[in-house]
Amino acid sequence: MSAPRWSLWNPGNRQLFAYLLLLPAVLLTTAIIVYPILSAIDLSFQKIKIAKLGRARAPMTLANYEELFSSPEFYQAIWVTISLVATVTALSYVIGLATAILVNQRFRGRKLARILVAVPWAAPSVMAAIIWWWLFDSSFGLINWALVRTGLSSEMIPWLSTPGAAFFVIVVVMVWKGYPFISVIMLAGLQSIPLELYDAAKVDGANAWQRFRFISLPGLRSVRGIALILVMLWVFRDFPIIYILTGGGPQRTTQTLAIMTYQEAFKFHDFGFAAAIGVVTLVISVIASWIMVRRSDEPLM
Repeated sequence: MSAPRWSLWNPGNRQLFAYLLLLPAVLLTTAIIVYPILSAIDLSFQKIKIAKLGRARAPMTLANYEELFSSPEFYQAIWVTISLVATVTALSYVIGLATAILVNQRFRGRKLARILVAVPWAAPSVMAAIIWWWLFDSSFGLINWALVRTGLSSEMIPWLSTPGAAFFVIVVVMVWKGYPFISVIMLAGLQSIPLELYDAAKVDGANAWQRFRFISLPGLRSVRGIALILVMLWVFRDFPIIYILTGGGPQRTTQTLAIMTYQEAFKFHDFGFAAAIGVVTLVISVIASWIMVRRSDEPLM
């Protein structure tokens, strides 16, 4: 007996059945992602200090964006964000790829090494930031103590209160936190490359560098793009590491767009202006992601 024409089990209604299965996920995504984004965009066109439930909606205005694009602090935050994203992403990629190649080799303790590589990524960001804050403390930090004891420095270095040094510390901590993610993804990509390709290359006389350049790198092309995009977006929006270590200082040299958004919203209580910063940040991240997606299929060499 054939199924009724209106039944979801009818072959002609399979596409409708598939859409119905996806409906809960679409509704959930709309509730937790799309609606907050639309609310933030709407809030960015209102000049309000504190948002309250049930209050009358403020009139539409471009004052927040006019103030934003005329603010030197905003352009400095963009420069700091771009510099941090470029530096951390590049270093994380190089270190992560090298680590993935290392732990992909056969040696005793390889399983333990792979676990240790993933530990920084698994550590909570707040806990990691506090540990590094103690390490770089200017009075009794372990790094300053080691530099003085070894004679590499004659005095304690105020790492977190000096502009250049503070940016360096942020980069170090974020690379330490981010490179394991790239390493894990690259390791998965390396293990998906058939070993026969390497064996054939060895027979043809290819050295280690040639095997890496012409087999490993092309084989990692797809996962490379995903890894770079995810790490870039993580650095772009990261808040706890920077806030705990420097709070955006000194002299705003580590104030990213995420830190600036938080300060405008919860320190100065200018929620409309903070929403405008968030919208611009979203646009920049979408454009950067689109560029990375377009370039992810291009060979590195």
